[in-house]
Amino acid sequence: MGVRGENNPGLMSSAGLVRYFDAEDRNAITMDPKTIMAFSVLFGVFIQILNVLYL
Repeated sequence: MGVRGENNPGLMSSAGLVRYFDAEDRNAITMDPKTIMAFSVLFGVFIQILNVLYL
């Protein structure tokens, strides 16, 4: 632990990064999480079918 009164700029310097990454960008692509999960499952099934057909 630090001594009382010691300067610790780590917290203050990271506050700007947190604010930057929390900001919503109006130009960002937004997708429903259910769509991503459905695509992932279908892609996995497709890969398994390819493994069965070409093994």
